[in-house]
This record gives sequence, structure tokens and C-alpha cells, in this order.
Amino acid sequence: MNAPLLQVSGLRKAFGGIDALAGVSFGLEAGRMLALIGPNGAGKSTCFNVLGGQLRPDAGSVRLDGRELVGLPPRAIARLGVGRTFQTAATFRSMTALENVQTALLARDGLMFRAWRPAARHAAGAALDLLDQVQMADKAAHACGALAYGDVKRVELAMALAAAPRLLLMDEPTAGMTARERHALMQLTRTLADTRRMAVLFTEHSLDVVFKHADRIAVLVRGSLLAEGAPAEIAADERVRAAYLGTEAP
Repeated sequence: MNAPLLQVSGLRKAFGGIDALAGVSFGLEAGRMLALIGPNGAGKSTCFNVLGGQLRPDAGSVRLDGRELVGLPPRAIARLGVGRTFQTAATFRSMTALENVQTALLARDGLMFRAWRPAARHAAGAALDLLDQVQMADKAAHACGALAYGDVKRVELAMALAAAPRLLLMDEPTAGMTARERHALMQLTRTLADTRRMAVLFTEHSLDVVFKHADRIAVLVRGSLLAEGAPAEIAADERVRAAYLGTEAP
């Protein structure tokens, strides 16, 4: 087994005396997809915000390819190779798909605040290539506000890929999508993880997505890691069934 690209060790974070994370540890290899699941309040969002630098843990370590991330601001963490998508797609509705990706490339190149350099003139070829990778090149000229929601999520994915992340954090990537859209997006993510050797950590409430597309699953309950393993192992784990899956396991 290869050494993990991401190594999370002993993460702790409390709010008002309540442990949101209580010593969480896990690893993730390049090219692999790990689903972080659990009931509401389990600590998934807190974990994501610690990994992205939005929160600083009370204790613990987050290492990306051996480099400690704890204490670094989000922008520095992004520069080291951590990308993120959000539950609600973070695109500009009035801008075209191409312009949205060009804006992400402007941010990557440190040019976001130079008003004299409009997005339309920046890296159009690179932006179109990213849209092609997410199967959206044919809709490059469409305003995001006029696109189907599944297509908007693909544009957001292209924007996240602009900085060539080694680790991609996906927060509820298929929320609000149809079953067909959910599986199409996650199959696309699988292809990108394979071709780019990109690790993907995602949270997801749709268990059909989790058990079909994740290589491994980590289950959080009340801030603690209850179990981690391959989908078949998690589906058969009686502790997980009792605490979370109930009758929903495939």
C-alpha cells in the first residue's frame, strides 16, 4: 500500500465544551476516493473546515504529502494543492461557463484584483480545456444561470480543477441532483481522480452514491470515527447499522 497523500491524526475541536471532533484520524492515498459520512452533527463539516484552514483544531495534525497544514490560512493551503467544491454551487450566474472558469484561473494566477485584466482575455484555451475535462465544452458560452443544476456543478468542478489540486474536498457534491445526475457527476470525479492521481474526500447523504463510488468509507458519529473500511465492510458493520445506516445500507 502506498503512503497516504493526506494524513489526518488525532483531530480535536470543541465548541462550548462539546466535542465536534474527538481525536479523528484517517489517511487517503493519491487517486483514491474516501467518503466521510455520518448523521447531522457528526462533525463532517467541522472536519472539512479544519482541512481547508477555515478552522484551527484544538489538537491534532493534518499533513499533505508530509507538509503540515494546521496553522496555515486557506489561501496557503489551496496553493499547496487542496481544492474544494461546496454543497451550493459557487458560480457566478450571470457569467458564462467559460468566464467562470477563467475567473478561477485568474485567482490561481494571482490576478483577481487587477481590474484592468478582464476574465474574457485570460487563459481562454486553458479554461476551455478544463470544461472539456468535465464534459461541458459544448456549453462554454452559456450563462451559468441558464444551465441545468447538474451542469452548473460540473462547471464548479472545472473551477476547482483550475489550481490542479492534489486533494479535492467535495462537500455534498450531489445535493439537489437527480439520481442520474448524481452518478454521472461522481463517475466523472472517479475518472478525474484516476487520470490526475488526485485524492478525493467527499461528504454525502445519498448512500447509493457513497457505496457505489467510494473506495473507502469513514463513518463519524458524535465527533468520533466509528468505523473505516471498504464499502462492503461498512455495509456489514453492525455498529454502523445501529448508529447510522439503519435499513438504508445497500
